[in-house]
Amino acid sequence: MSTQFPNNFLWGGAIAANQVEGAYQKGGKGLSTSDCTPNGLFGDIIDRNKHNITSIKDNAIDFYHRYPEDIALFAEMGFTCLRTSIAWTRIFPNGDEEQPNEAGLAFYDKLFDEMAKHNIKPLVTLSHYEMPYYLVTQYGGWGNRKVIEFFTHYAKTVFERYKNKVKYWLTFNEINMSLHEPFTGVGLDRNSTKQQIYQAIHHQLVASSRAVKLCHDIIPDAKIGNMLLGAVAYPLTPKPEDVWAAHNENHGWLFFGDVQVRGYYPTYMNRFFKEHNIKLEITEQDKHDLKETVDFVSFSYYMSCCATSDESQKTKGNILDMVPNPYLKASEWGWQIDPIGIRYLLNLLYERYQKPLFIVENGLGAKDKLEADGTINDDYRINYMNDHLVQIREAINDGVEVMGYTSWGPIDLISASKAEVTKRYGFIYVDLNQDGTGTINRYKKKSFYWYQSVISSKGENLKA
Repeated sequence: MSTQFPNNFLWGGAIAANQVEGAYQKGGKGLSTSDCTPNGLFGDIIDRNKHNITSIKDNAIDFYHRYPEDIALFAEMGFTCLRTSIAWTRIFPNGDEEQPNEAGLAFYDKLFDEMAKHNIKPLVTLSHYEMPYYLVTQYGGWGNRKVIEFFTHYAKTVFERYKNKVKYWLTFNEINMSLHEPFTGVGLDRNSTKQQIYQAIHHQLVASSRAVKLCHDIIPDAKIGNMLLGAVAYPLTPKPEDVWAAHNENHGWLFFGDVQVRGYYPTYMNRFFKEHNIKLEITEQDKHDLKETVDFVSFSYYMSCCATSDESQKTKGNILDMVPNPYLKASEWGWQIDPIGIRYLLNLLYERYQKPLFIVENGLGAKDKLEADGTINDDYRINYMNDHLVQIREAINDGVEVMGYTSWGPIDLISASKAEVTKRYGFIYVDLNQDGTGTINRYKKKSFYWYQSVISSKGENLKA
């Protein structure tokens, strides 16, 4: 079996505009839903037009100004790909304008040009856990069918602007997250009904397909994919009821992939909708639009979980209600570590879809310590990533077509869930404290040099 990754494998890291850029009201940028959850996805929703408060995300790690330095560091590691996102509100501050904000467009021109100087290919997410807050307050978020048109106008604008600079695109980040955090996912109130949430999700799925069509038409040599939160569930026991519970748990998120890859709603959702009294408004045009399917499937993977028919076994996790696996250890944040799970997930998705796969988020959040000599010894991160990359290599040897791997947070950033900077993922340390103090200078961690050697050896130096 090959001990190297394919020659055309894309190596890199992944960031999101609202977690690194800062400059949250500079360059004509409007307020996003991310700006209005200053303490993270699950914190209070605050209308910052009315309340004068600050958030660590407002400045973040100041990637908006320091991106040339950071791109150079990524290039030093050997990146051939960087996943990032465009802040929708930099392009259309309110979301419903006819004309885009030129200052916002110009910023991403400079960013993509800087990446090109270092031969780093952009993988760009159109919407990563944010949307214009104005579309929430004035239109009701994705619950309003009009938002489909606003999103497709935004997508068309950036496709036309960057068609010569960006050849890899994603539509919505972790699109299945809307089931767990509807404000972040679809701009709905957290007390919304299943009927309201799934109707908003339907609008987003239609918008995603329309964006895919636009990309195919405007940039014929580009590839555009979807992005799933890869929350694979195992049965807690061999008990048939637990096996069925895991089957249903996985259908809950695979549904999003099924629609985006197959081009229609899977029949298994019929019973679910009926049992929950969900009646979606799906037009004939919607059905036609959904037939435009993605070129590849991308996903995040941090952990697996278990499923059981016994509700008392569930514990509240960082994002999802999880059933702990008794055979796995956990990180400092309680996320269970399961490298074999990524091999299982890759095989599961490839067998289901027969489409190329792209791992666009994977990594370990931990409390790193900056030593007096400026070093950061993060062997725990090296071990975590080594073990996952070994299993990705095994999946490739299994016959799975894997396009690339972009680790989450190659540079320390602000965590999405709780807006924490203490939960660090990067190969690059940023001197920033939770209270906003710090020099924001960058320091290379031990893992920086490790990842550099992994890329240069095409994974041959991984320890199986």
